Parts: sequence; C-alpha cells; structure tokens
Amino acid sequence: MRSLQVALGARSYPIHLGRDLDPALLADALAGRPAVALVDAQVAAVQGPRLDALLGGRPRLTVPSGEGTKTLAQLERLARELIALGLGRDGALVAVGGGVCGDLGGFLAASYLRGIPFVQVPTTVLAQVDASVGGKVAVNLPGAKNSLGAFHQPLAVLADLGFLDTLPRRERAAGLAELAKMAATLDADLLAALEQAGESLLDPRSPALPDALLRGCALKAAVVAEDEREAGRRAILNFGHTLAHALEGATLAGTPVAAGEAPLLHGEAVAIGMLFALRLGAALGVTAAEGAEPRLARLLARWSLPLRPAAGADAQALVRLMGSDKKRRGGALRFVLLEDWGRSRHGVEVAPESVERALVDFLLAVPDTEMR
Repeated sequence: MRSLQVALGARSYPIHLGRDLDPALLADALAGRPAVALVDAQVAAVQGPRLDALLGGRPRLTVPSGEGTKTLAQLERLARELIALGLGRDGALVAVGGGVCGDLGGFLAASYLRGIPFVQVPTTVLAQVDASVGGKVAVNLPGAKNSLGAFHQPLAVLADLGFLDTLPRRERAAGLAELAKMAATLDADLLAALEQAGESLLDPRSPALPDALLRGCALKAAVVAEDEREAGRRAILNFGHTLAHALEGATLAGTPVAAGEAPLLHGEAVAIGMLFALRLGAALGVTAAEGAEPRLARLLARWSLPLRPAAGADAQALVRLMGSDKKRRGGALRFVLLEDWGRSRHGVEVAPESVERALVDFLLAVPDTEMR
C-alpha cells in the first residue's frame, strides 16, 4: 500500500492506494459514524466479494452507471432513501464507483442535512488518479456538465487496485488520458515515464501502474493544497476540458455533434480536447514545445484513445456548447494552453471566431501519430 496526504489544514485527508486494501482503513476514516454506501450498479454486479469485505453489513444504495446518472432526479431519489434509512447528521456516505458515483455521492453528502462527511472509494483509473481527489462534486443539467455542485472534501480516498481487474479496457484507457493530462501540464518526467510504460499501463496488474497513479495523485494533491477552490492555479487541471465538456454536453443535450457508435467517455473527450488545445496553443504562439500535438497523439494512440470526434462533428455547434461552459468569461472562451511540457498557462481568453477557425482546422487534419 502507498499513501499520501492532501494537505488542507483541518480538511486534510489521506489517499491510500494499493491492491486488496485493509477494510480497517474505511472503519478508521469513518471513526464510528454510521454510514450508507452508494455503489455503482456495475461494480455491485461484478465485485460482490470485495464489496462485502469492504462494507460489511452497512446499508447500500445502488446507482446506475454512466454520466446520465448525475441528475437532480437521482439526487432527490437518493436523499429520500437516506431519510427512509434514518441517516442523521452524525452519519456519513461512502461513494463506491467511478467519477460519476463520486461526483453524485459527494454532492449528495455536501447537501444532505446541510452537509455530512463522505469517503471516496474510486473503482476506475480515472477516479483513482483524478476525480476522487480534490473535493469537486457536482451533478449535470441538460447540456451543461457539472453545472450544479460544490467543494466538499472527503474524509479519505481508498483506491483499491483490485477494482480495476473487472474494469473494461476502454475505461482503463480513458482514465490514463487524465494521467497524461497531469503529466503534460505539470511533470515532463512523468510524461516520459508514461511513454516508456506505454500499453503496459492498461494491465491492472502492471508493476508500473501503482507508481504512475500515485505520482498523478501527488501532482493533483499539491495543486489542490495550493488552490482548493480553483481561484487560480488549480484551473491548470482543466487542460483539454473546454472542448471535452462541449463534446459531453452534446451527448447530454442530444445534439448530434459527437455522434458515434457510443457516447464518448470523459477521458476520451479529454484526450480529444488536449490535442485541440495543443493545436490552438500553437496557432496562438503560446505552445513552444516543438511537435507537441504529434507527441501526445502518439501516446494516446498507444492506448487506443480517440484523437478526433466522430465524423460529422460541427465546429460551430461545438463552439456554442463551449460558450455555455463554466470556463467562459464575457464574450471570450477560456483555455488552459501548454507553454512547454510540464508548464502551462491557464485562463487564456480566446475569441470564439478564433476558436472556430482552429477547430475547423483540427477536425479536418489527419492526426500525426508517426514516430519521429
């Protein structure tokens, strides 16, 4: 087991990462509080023995998998069930699932009875390295991802790598996109390590995976400790998210700009968004790293991540959706742009017409993934 601390004064908490974590870690985090677990339905279906060992006899509520679960209707349903179970202000929640379950469970904890504690038990790569750390919790409104939320730090994060054994390969890859995001923006050495490990990181038992995940957690924990409520530097962690949220918003709103065989996973949308941010940064003269877009595209392609939206994506529609994102200011769109590997600039304001020109170019260009 590997551990680190998110240093937030009275709100500090540990992250424990390893395989077959001791259930006593949950008991220690809850410190005698009665607790109800919110469990992703897919996790419940395939990880019964591990859940039994972790949760014991604590009550469980299941939530459907997928981004469509993060709604006010689900929030109300769960709150009513907690009331029926008699959970009081002395109680706590345990969110067991991916980023969706953690976001929904965290926002429920932040709002139920004006706020109760919760523990994150992330079960996906994306949640273990990113979504469970930092206290950002939210639900979606139609066409507007994470538009209703709060900052609510967990009591602890228990990242058991055993949950990754039953995670589909596609979802493992999507989580690695968020790890690549942190490496590109914060740690050039980690980016090189990811390139060296390559496809092996898709194996949940890869010897390289625990260190890579913990390095990603440590990077995010340091940024959160410096800027808990995203008043400044924490916005760096939104690299690739301006376009990503537009692609996801298109799915939520039923807009056919990201149509494909299946809706994009969050990490897949971030992969596309990062490549666009690199092209935009180069066009604006901000990104100085030579060959930045092809280099990152090569890594993402090794994990079989999408490098462009599905054919037929509409640049104008995507720019309109970017305009509804939280990162807009006045008439401009705000982006995180890479200056060089491990160094980024946040809050870069770009006129919508400039974004649209770069996006048209991006959508038409064939990704360069040839080795150089």
